[in-house]
Parts: sequence; structure tokens; C-alpha cells
Amino acid sequence: MTLLLLAGTGEARAIALALAGRDVIASLAGATRAPTDLGVPTRSGGFDGPAGFTAFLAEHNITAVLDATHPYAARITARSAAICAAQDIPFLQYLRPPWTPDAGDHWTTIGAEEDAADLIPQGATVFLGTGRQTLSRFVNLQGRRVICRQIDPPEGPFPFPGGEFLVGRPPFSVAHETALFRRLAVDYLIVKNAGARPAGPS
Repeated sequence: MTLLLLAGTGEARAIALALAGRDVIASLAGATRAPTDLGVPTRSGGFDGPAGFTAFLAEHNITAVLDATHPYAARITARSAAICAAQDIPFLQYLRPPWTPDAGDHWTTIGAEEDAADLIPQGATVFLGTGRQTLSRFVNLQGRRVICRQIDPPEGPFPFPGGEFLVGRPPFSVAHETALFRRLAVDYLIVKNAGARPAGPS
């Protein structure tokens, strides 16, 4: 049996380390330039579409696929599940429980990134924990101080005035995040509800 682990999360790293020494191949999307070593044979980058993914499964005699990608990697999950079903290969997805507000929390759910500007006043300090892939969708936050955290060092200037990058690699402790937000005087935090490990802090 050879397992293909679709990785890219902390949970995927834990799974890979637990399965080290067994017949496991991990696959990363390639979004991070210097990914953390998973301890198992690892490939990086896309599969060149459904045909490429199907060919990879056959070439490496993959007998099961475990999807532990980011919860918002919906296209990867849907494509992989469909191809595995067509090839009669077992497919399992690891799902995080979503974050839920605690007593005293003040959450506002928005339907699209662009809607944030309607809720955040001019001059506020905004911390984006959504990564660089969606940064362009927040361009209408000009007039606020916008801090975008990403894993890799930026390759260019911030795409709009009033913004700055902060480089950091998760996971982050509650104490670290609390101190960081206080030091930066953050007024608004924007994140995707990607959930967390069971009983993990949000």
C-alpha cells in the first residue's frame, strides 16, 4: 500500500511524521518557497491537471489518498476526490472543526474580502491573516494601516499605500499572537475561518 498525502497544513506535517518509514509520498502545492521538511518523500508543485494527477497515481502505485490540505483549498479537494472515485482509489479528507466565538468575542462574518472596507473606519490598523494570495482583494482598504502576514519574504513592495508585510511561519501560540497584536496596536483582525485542531485556540 502506498499512501499519497496531500499536505500543506500543520496536521499534514504531524501525519507525515507519524507515518515516516512507511510507504507514503507527500505532495505540496508549492505555494511556499521553503516548506518545512515533512520527513517523508515529498514532491512540490501542481500535477498539470486531472490527466497529470491520474498518471501520477498510476506511476507511483498509489492505493489511497489522504487530503490534509488547507480547508480553503476547495478546488484541490474536489478534483482529487473526483479522480480517486473514477480510479476506485480510497479518498479520505481530514477536516478541522471550525472556530466558534467565545463569550465576549466580537466577530463579524463577511461574504467577500471586499466587504471588509464597509466595516472598518479610515485610520484603523488592520491585520490580515489571510495570506498574500488574496491581498489584492483588500485594495479598497486604502486609508487604513494594513499589515499582511505571510510565510515567505515579500518579492516586491506592498501593492497599495499604507500597507506592510510581516513574515512569520505558523503555528503561533496565543501568547505570541496577543503580544504581537498589542505591539502593533491592531484594531481589526481579518482571517478565514479555517478552524483549528480539536480544542485548539482561535
